[in-house]
Amino acid sequence: MVDFELDEEQKAACKMAHEFALNEMRPIALECDKEGKIPDDLIKKAASAGLTAMGIPDEYGGGGLDQLTAAMVSEEMFWGCAGIATTLGANSLATTPMVIAGTEEQKKEYFPRLCDPDDPKFAGFCLTEPGAGSDAAAINTIIKEDGDHYILNGQKCFITNGGIADFYSVFCTFDKEKRYGGIAAVIVERSYEGVSIGKKEDKMGIRASNTAEVIFDNVKVPKENLFVPMGQGFYNVMVTLDMTRASVAAGAVGIARAAFEEALAYAKERVQFGRPIIAQQAINFMLTDMAMEIEAGRRVYQLAAWKASKGLPCSLESSYAKAFCGDMAMRTTTNAVQIHGGYGYMKEYLVEKLMRDAKIMQIYEGTNQIQRVVIGANLMGVTDAYPWG
Repeated sequence: MVDFELDEEQKAACKMAHEFALNEMRPIALECDKEGKIPDDLIKKAASAGLTAMGIPDEYGGGGLDQLTAAMVSEEMFWGCAGIATTLGANSLATTPMVIAGTEEQKKEYFPRLCDPDDPKFAGFCLTEPGAGSDAAAINTIIKEDGDHYILNGQKCFITNGGIADFYSVFCTFDKEKRYGGIAAVIVERSYEGVSIGKKEDKMGIRASNTAEVIFDNVKVPKENLFVPMGQGFYNVMVTLDMTRASVAAGAVGIARAAFEEALAYAKERVQFGRPIIAQQAINFMLTDMAMEIEAGRRVYQLAAWKASKGLPCSLESSYAKAFCGDMAMRTTTNAVQIHGGYGYMKEYLVEKLMRDAKIMQIYEGTNQIQRVVIGANLMGVTDAYPWG
């Protein structure tokens, strides 16, 4: 039986994350959104608190958090600021493929770089390309053998922390014609000759996070940096996303929760027709729907994260969580703006930012349409929907 009662360690992790979000992130969230960057001192504080290396195993200096605890921490961080949280949490996405398939030598070489609180570093997960988004098998970044090295050529886009990463987990292909069968993955350091940063994206939301193109032009990559051999790359991507989507769903819950709290407080204070607008049934019911859906979303992502923590198959549950919570966050933030009326449309009110931030939760780490493709494929194979086995 699934038990979501938090143990003392989980409670402490969530409390620490919430206090960091409240005291360090919220006060500067609007400014970071406006400026499109995060102060260095905040990144150092986050690194000192272990918030940039949560998913890295503790034997390499990381937090070693299981997927369930990491997801609950993610909810708190996105409650604070989705843009800052995206930056701080991206190391987990970049390193999960290496946790799954990397060698001990690779982990010892690269993971500690991300765990130094005095000199925090970032990594980037390089999968998406201009012509390969939902169709990951269409990637066009080519890798070829060349003596004791590989030669890498290609362009990645929409890479979180692309412009500030120390190294990248790069998914590439030995043979485009093989599609899924040609995909592999290598570790590429930012310092390698031929690695350059292209356009930094000017985004609708999560504006504090760095999102950029990463370009590889005849980059020589040592053969020992191959960590997923040809033909196994697509499987590695799918397992990685199954493991990390619960935290994305949790982030969506965090954004929705922040919007709900803002809308609830405003509805209690705003007086129209002689009484607070929360007393108007139209507004009251909007708030009750928000509360119900946030609670439901939390349980869905917890189930997916719990299964991932136990090493159980969780592809279906992670897709449930990503699709439901992403859509729920968009509805909740839109309604929060609506409850604020004209004020909600103004950038000085937090709900305006939250609505912009929420949109990405339906898009990155697999669009919600792709999640429905996964769910639909599972449904076609379902013969018994009795929940208790």
